[in-house]
Amino acid sequence: MLNITAARKSKRQGVELNIAPLIDMVFILLIFFLVTTSFVKETGVDINRPAASTAVDKDKATILIGITKDNQIFMDKREIDIRAVRANIERALAENPEGGIVVVADKESSTGIAIQVIDSCKVAGATNVSLAASLSSSAE
Repeated sequence: MLNITAARKSKRQGVELNIAPLIDMVFILLIFFLVTTSFVKETGVDINRPAASTAVDKDKATILIGITKDNQIFMDKREIDIRAVRANIERALAENPEGGIVVVADKESSTGIAIQVIDSCKVAGATNVSLAASLSSSAE
């Protein structure tokens, strides 16, 4: 005679759910998203940008240079001298040759400093240099 309760117990014990492949897939997806995401480095200071009615969003702005109202230049959350802009841009372009450069200048900063920074970027080999502005309906 067949014992029904013993047969049921053996069926319950034989079923296992292995979650190791699921965990592997989660880690693979996490690595995929981390590799494909482009990270934007901040300038490290708060800048009051001037407004412009023709301002457009940049998609690949990966190198940011900030100029404060006191004409201090910041890159990667540290202050740099005007003479060091070229070397820092060359290093950043070596890491990311296709990255665009955006100069984020305060509206009270000196125009001459902004022009010197843009000129240093172009001398360093940058081809895509932009000046940041806030988007507004009317220019101030």
